[in-house]
Amino acid sequence: MVMGGFQSILDAGRAGESGCVEGVVLAVPRAKKADYLAMAQKAAGAFLNAGANRVVETWEDDVPDGKKTDFHRAVKTTADEAVVFAWVEWPSVELRESVLPTLMADECMQYDPSTLPFDRQRAICGTFVTILDKGA
Repeated sequence: MVMGGFQSILDAGRAGESGCVEGVVLAVPRAKKADYLAMAQKAAGAFLNAGANRVVETWEDDVPDGKKTDFHRAVKTTADEAVVFAWVEWPSVELRESVLPTLMADECMQYDPSTLPFDRQRAICGTFVTILDKGA
């Protein structure tokens, strides 16, 4: 089991029933936190405009080293990097799949890989179907 605590740095949209969650774990240089947040805020707008319920970006707060694996090993952080855990909540898998081509073509989602504030090759991405969603 990989566990850790993360501080929310962006929470946009509304919590609600989630049909699927698209998540990512990244290593971001601590010195580029503001750059990362600016990029995330642009992307959040695009996701929400495309129909996502909610976009959450979190910055490592209490992410311990594990005995066999952990978040740091998963994305191969260096001493000057922090782990970011982010996700997008979608009402359904079908909606996500139908808007993805348009979303990825959106100007807000177009980045020069050399200017990204993280290394895309060390990112872990996946989409998960919701099996339990208990609100307050």
